[in-house]
Amino acid sequence: MTNPIVSVLMTSFNKEQFIASAIDSVLASSHTDFELLIVDDGSTDQSVAIAKNYAAIDIRVHVYVNEINLGDYPNRNKAASLAKGKYIKYVDADDHIYPWGLEILVQTMEQFPEAGWGICSLKPDHDRPYPFALNPAEIFEYQNYKASLFHNPPLSSIIKKDVFDAVQGFSGKRQMSDTEMWHLLALKYQMVLMGQGIVWYRIYDGQESTQIRNDIAVRTRYAVAKYHFYQNNMLIPLAPEQRKSIASKMHRTMIKHIMINLAKGKFRSAYTIYKLIPNHDYDFKALH
Repeated sequence: MTNPIVSVLMTSFNKEQFIASAIDSVLASSHTDFELLIVDDGSTDQSVAIAKNYAAIDIRVHVYVNEINLGDYPNRNKAASLAKGKYIKYVDADDHIYPWGLEILVQTMEQFPEAGWGICSLKPDHDRPYPFALNPAEIFEYQNYKASLFHNPPLSSIIKKDVFDAVQGFSGKRQMSDTEMWHLLALKYQMVLMGQGIVWYRIYDGQESTQIRNDIAVRTRYAVAKYHFYQNNMLIPLAPEQRKSIASKMHRTMIKHIMINLAKGKFRSAYTIYKLIPNHDYDFKALH
């Protein structure tokens, strides 16, 4: 049997209440040339049993269970290492992809053979309709001068498998691996921009990303991750004055977050943010 064009990667950890719905959404896809790899990270609930029930009736479904708990992003890398498709598409065990989702993603990427990756779920671009591709310089200009591209989770991405391997996957850093990955891809590969209505992201109590949104110090790590790239240049394909301007803007954002926390009496949070900023070139004591 030939390899599928796309590998759908579903990482799972104690998601028995959602995993059947996530699997059903993939299996309902109008695009049928896929494999669904479910990689469980040592669940103690019925997640594995539910997944294996699907594998028993659909040969496209394969279930793997890690011997030890790897954690979120290392498990994403594990799932990608098993993929045989030209593209990899993350759909977590608490996510949902619409029936037309895979078809749109794959057909769109095929329209842009030079592109290495794509992001969907973007707000409308008022200058031109989706899809369209950007080269590395255009990606960073768009990200910093027009609209954010790097805020989306893996659910909104589709990546060529060889491109994912070339950047050596996710680093594994908690709360910032997505942002870091998008930067690494953007440095070298064209990116395809796509609109909304392809995937659906579930929000519920207890979700790690929900906790992130409620913690300003953790939210700040995303900005700090980006700041590192620009501060250290990292071969960002922008003019020196553009890099300096962006780094300065990010620095001001960090100071703003510090001031907000100080005004609320959250001195520990303020200091946590301060420690995350590289090159402390201002006096923290003067902010009290």
